[in-house]
Amino acid sequence: MPIERMMPLYRCHKKVLALEIKSADPITCKLTFKDDGFAPIETDANMWVRFKPSEGDFYVQYEDGYKSFSPRKAFLDGYTKI
Repeated sequence: MPIERMMPLYRCHKKVLALEIKSADPITCKLTFKDDGFAPIETDANMWVRFKPSEGDFYVQYEDGYKSFSPRKAFLDGYTKI
């Protein structure tokens, strides 16, 4: 029987661009945002395979251009607006 051990622990230090999601339509892959001044966008359908966002979750873009969704709690626990 393998010995269970804790995986290494990491602290996030990335800077990301992010918008809080107001609505998310899995059929059209369209997002609207709670932040004023940002138009709705249509995302790549492949983004929805792993996680289906809902109101309050975040649309995130990393420095290398990678885009993803983040569940609200995970995002707010890991990032602070600067």
